[in-house]
Amino acid sequence: MNRIKEVLEIKGIKQTWLATKLNKSYNMVNSYVQNRRQPSLEMLFEIANLLQVEAKELLDASPLVSKESSSSDTVEIPLIGSVACGLPIYAEENIEAKISISKTLVKNVSDYFLLRASGDSMNKKGITSGDLLLIKQQQVANHGDLVVALIDDDATVKEFIDNGDTIVLKPHSTNSNINL
Repeated sequence: MNRIKEVLEIKGIKQTWLATKLNKSYNMVNSYVQNRRQPSLEMLFEIANLLQVEAKELLDASPLVSKESSSSDTVEIPLIGSVACGLPIYAEENIEAKISISKTLVKNVSDYFLLRASGDSMNKKGITSGDLLLIKQQQVANHGDLVVALIDDDATVKEFIDNGDTIVLKPHSTNSNINL
């Protein structure tokens, strides 16, 4: 659930204005506002910036305040590169940038990193090419988790399906050319 609708109402901002500023269709923005679809992390930060609130305020029930908060509310998370949402691509661990993320989104900073999505195999889950994905590094995945899987030297984002004797990395795409 997000609070975009509440912030728009408080600030007297129309969805059409937000759609124009985001360079997105009105229907896409309306799906965020009506909580039919959750924006990507990158989109959430872009919306928060335009609405001049902290991104965490769009996610939780904390009081809505101005964006002028201290940098102590954020932590720097490394953007490592791209990850395939389609065919696997080579996973190069080169830090491209450090991105400020609200402390409320991460517990132990050293467990997290950002990857940029590439491809369309997870677009039904709201992950589109160019989105920034906040990844928690861990060794174990549970059935139904969205995971970044390293296969040899290739990384890919898929749903983790544990069928007991087999594991499937399942895409969720509107692209009919993408198969299991």
